[in-house]
Amino acid sequence: MKAIRLGLRMRLTLLYGGVLLVTGSALLWITYLLTAKALNQQFIVGMGFKVGRDSALPPDVPTKQVLQAQLDQDAKQEVARRAASVLDEMLRSSVVVMVLIGVIAVVLGYLVADRALRPLDRMTETAQRLSESTLHERIALRGPQDEVKRLADTFDAMLDRLGRVFDAQRRFIANASHELRTPLAINRTVLEVSLEEPEASEDLKALARALLGTNARYERLIESLLLLAQSEQELAVRKPVDLPSLVRTVQEQLDLEPRRRQVRVHHDLDPAVTEGDPLFLERCVFNLLENAVKYNVRGGEVWVTLRREGHRVRLTVANTGHLVPPYEVDDLFEPFTRLQGDRVRSARGAGLGLSIVRAIVDAHGGAVTAEPREEGGLTVTVTLPTLPLSVPQDEDRRRQSRLTESALSI
Repeated sequence: MKAIRLGLRMRLTLLYGGVLLVTGSALLWITYLLTAKALNQQFIVGMGFKVGRDSALPPDVPTKQVLQAQLDQDAKQEVARRAASVLDEMLRSSVVVMVLIGVIAVVLGYLVADRALRPLDRMTETAQRLSESTLHERIALRGPQDEVKRLADTFDAMLDRLGRVFDAQRRFIANASHELRTPLAINRTVLEVSLEEPEASEDLKALARALLGTNARYERLIESLLLLAQSEQELAVRKPVDLPSLVRTVQEQLDLEPRRRQVRVHHDLDPAVTEGDPLFLERCVFNLLENAVKYNVRGGEVWVTLRREGHRVRLTVANTGHLVPPYEVDDLFEPFTRLQGDRVRSARGAGLGLSIVRAIVDAHGGAVTAEPREEGGLTVTVTLPTLPLSVPQDEDRRRQSRLTESALSI
């Protein structure tokens, strides 16, 4: 059974309330004991002495001593009874006062704890609200230079450092995007011109074609690296995106010419809308389908499923292929990581596809998981927040979009 952990505010409330309750109870009990002692000394002993001294009995009565003793005893019992009655009433009143003190102690303890933790609540709200676009905000806590004020100032200084780091990262991405693409574009232009040169020998053209392939591979690698860096930042664009239309658009963009085997793609798409950057989401789906088609077998199949589950939408891409060891699945989401064997010898990719998928999904507040299929291949599941459908889908369109199959010549 999981233990219940109280929050700091409740623990401070119980601490302050407990201290006040114990202090008040001790004060009441001490007052009770002192009152009981005073009654015993001042009334019982004093009254007994006074009765024995002031008894007005005739001196010639032979039973004077017996009657005097009887009167003293009766007076002492009466005084003791009344003193006990007073102490009992005081005890009952003290219990009621203790209960009231306990309630007041808890209320005062909560108010004191709330006031003491108010700066911390402000710091927490600021930290939860902060993102890459709001790093300029500060707590700016005012008050005496105590422990909480120093903590708030330290947090503001940390935000200053984070802001400088993010600014430097944005500048680096912008500069790298230009500085890395420009020389590769120049190389590509030079090689293409050399291929068109009539006087170029066949060996020179073969070398130019090989260098063009290498240049194209590095261009794709740089594009993937820049996209990975950009997708790990906060989204600058957020708009509704129709996921079934996005999946069909991505399928039309797939490059099917380099491969020479048949792969069938099966669609089962429910209407679903999410919010995010359309370009990033398109690249996410593109990478999933490209991997499913690229790392398949001859005559293989790909299944694309889209389901709404409450406030989430689940996109599943499964494919046939070679057996995937379960212990290597989680590593596929790391940059430059590919499976051993067929994939590691392949020059078709750099191992950034699923890394980009995870970065994009994380930026959209979703989650991505992968698991191997027993028959071979991989099943990748992406879960994203969904938006309410603004326009209900017609039943014929829905049936047509869910059960569509297309053959991809690869």
